[in-house]
Amino acid sequence: MSEEDRVLVDRFLHDRSEDAFGQLYDRHAPAIRQLILRLLGRSGADADEVLQETWIRAIERLAAFRFDSALKTWLCGIAVNCCREQARRSLTTRSDSGAPVEPMDRRREVGDHLDLESAIASLPDGFREVLVLHDVEGYSHEEIARLTRIDASTSRSQLARARRAVRAKLGSEGQERMGNERAR
Repeated sequence: MSEEDRVLVDRFLHDRSEDAFGQLYDRHAPAIRQLILRLLGRSGADADEVLQETWIRAIERLAAFRFDSALKTWLCGIAVNCCREQARRSLTTRSDSGAPVEPMDRRREVGDHLDLESAIASLPDGFREVLVLHDVEGYSHEEIARLTRIDASTSRSQLARARRAVRAKLGSEGQERMGNERAR
């Protein structure tokens, strides 16, 4: 895949080929958007805005990309930074308006389904970021450290805490549902 990305990047940089950009976008945008949704824990509108900003920055910096890592990894690093900026803007908006910005409610109206996505979305930003990058995207702690500019040991401890928080959230939802079942 990396060689295919390299060819497309070269085509785009050489002649500003819309076709090459379209292929790069089609190859990577869905996974990056999913990562952004999980990192933000909020609505698709925010994710679309961050995805657009990610691609704008990527295009501006593409000539400097040296393929020391996979293009997807590089794009994910840009997306992580854009998500952090979006989260800071949301905090500013929240403090200006006085109204908290609630995470997107991803609960499904399906029986006893324990909603992992909702549990992940409820995590604090740093925990959610590390959990998604490690457990969902498959990055190592060293890669997460480079992407997020934290120590690998911080990544490990945040992952452990994030997993504990998700287990507790899913456990309390499960216990709550069991209590509702008994009450029926």
